[in-house]
Amino acid sequence: MHGRVKVKSTAQQEEEKRKEREKKLKIYTAARDACFSKRKDGVCDEEALHLTQQLLSSNPDFATLWNYRREILMHQETVKDESEVQKMYQNELSFLESCLKVNPKSYGSWHHRSWVSERAPQMDWARELSLCDRCLSLDDRNFHCWDYRRIVVKKSAVPVGKELEFTDRLIGSNFSNYSSWHYRSTLLPLLHPQSPESAPPSGSSPPSPQTHSHRVCEEQLLKEYELVQNAFFTDPNDQSAWFYYRWLLGRAEREEMISCVFISRDEERVAVAFSRPVQAQSGGLLLVLDGQPLQVDWRSIHPRFKHSPVWICDLPPGSINNIANEHNLTVHWPEKHTRRDCALYTGRNESWCRDSATDQELFRSELSVEKSSVLQSELQSCNQLLELEPLNKWCLLTIILLMRALDPLGYEKETLAHFQTLKEVDSMRSAYYSDLCSKFMIENTILKMEYAEVRVFSVSNKNLTTLCHLDQLLLITHINLSSNQLRHISFHFSMLQCLKVLEAENNCIENLEGVYCLPKLEEVLLKNNNIATLAALRPLATCPKLRLLDLRGNPVTQSADAESHLAELLPSVACLLL
Repeated sequence: MHGRVKVKSTAQQEEEKRKEREKKLKIYTAARDACFSKRKDGVCDEEALHLTQQLLSSNPDFATLWNYRREILMHQETVKDESEVQKMYQNELSFLESCLKVNPKSYGSWHHRSWVSERAPQMDWARELSLCDRCLSLDDRNFHCWDYRRIVVKKSAVPVGKELEFTDRLIGSNFSNYSSWHYRSTLLPLLHPQSPESAPPSGSSPPSPQTHSHRVCEEQLLKEYELVQNAFFTDPNDQSAWFYYRWLLGRAEREEMISCVFISRDEERVAVAFSRPVQAQSGGLLLVLDGQPLQVDWRSIHPRFKHSPVWICDLPPGSINNIANEHNLTVHWPEKHTRRDCALYTGRNESWCRDSATDQELFRSELSVEKSSVLQSELQSCNQLLELEPLNKWCLLTIILLMRALDPLGYEKETLAHFQTLKEVDSMRSAYYSDLCSKFMIENTILKMEYAEVRVFSVSNKNLTTLCHLDQLLLITHINLSSNQLRHISFHFSMLQCLKVLEAENNCIENLEGVYCLPKLEEVLLKNNNIATLAALRPLATCPKLRLLDLRGNPVTQSADAESHLAELLPSVACLLL
């Protein structure tokens, strides 16, 4: 028996571990309490610095201790000379490196390092950049390190081209490096801007905000297409390159402008549509009628909207109601130094001035011959990849986006087929694909409607699950949403200020919260929906001209006193179908 090592039982080992944990916990708790006591008493001495270091070394995610440590360091700055302060912060940087070894993604550690880099008298930015390189070599998706790297790059004025080369190296070694693709998207508009005169100095550093692909010159965009194609042909199932490709295909942001002005004699009302939601109250818009500024109160299309794409105002009584008079109206938008004129001619009850979706390039960017040719080639390549990977959702979605960029109407049939396949191969996101498909179908309908120059908008029987681009339908008088899969009429529906007839039969609609204060609405057809309560119909009471309401096939009609309650809620309705 002699000379043999006694093997402890599991129970003994667990008991020893428990005692060891209790011992460490007591030490940790005592140090923590000492820190809190010192902070409460306003003590910022070297001992407090040592205590916080002791605690943060084992737990670098204790935010309160980092805050206390910064208070101590700021106090120490006031009692030390510059060389001592520099040494103090050098020690702090070394301490932080040890914390990052404990947890490379510690929020507190990276935030504190950023803070130290701002306060240290001197920083070795080359060393900081090297630290970022080392951390990213261990984990190229450490977004804390990426954020800190952007600070270092800005402070040390690293040339944009050098940073772009850095992304080249990381992407070349790992196509799945999403952070590198994203960082690349912030660098390209600086190094290869669309307009040569707007190019930054060669030594300028990259910004942190996201930019948009349309700010990149076309020549570089075409090169990026080739780079990203190599990535997703190498690994078709990795999403990083596909997301970057979607960024490359992104449309230009819409120019901020007044897109439509509508005048009605009957309501003595003006409606103004913008290219984006704006705040028009408190002097945001100025109205001039026949050369005279008017004091009017602008309101958004729904009380819930502080910022709205459509704003309305009532004109002074009698100002335009005489049909024998002609009027000229101008809407000024001082914030953007822009205006829109609209003439109301003799004999007309209403008038408007607007830009079409085509004129605004609302749903697609204008393509040069070269870019169109390249995108067509990209589409062919993706179709070839789809033959090899017929169930690849990224490939299917990218093909749809390429078709949208090239010819949204010409590829409509193929787009619908690909969406159906997407819903089957990626059923967890089928609702997303349904909404995206709905968006594209509405865009196509708007384009077709413009060519026909009518004020009727029909999207019946298209399996729509959502409504969008309603700001483009300000002038619509008749909308047909029948036989879709809509569940509600959203607040944005209030933008349809000229609407007279709403057809929404055979849907799944449960409420009408968006049918609010539509001054011209006369007929609402809601046969075979899911409206179950009178409260869901209450917004209709704000529509003064409503005369016909069809509720057949809705649960709300099942109660015995439904007709009397509806007559009380909607006294203006002369024809109620239950």
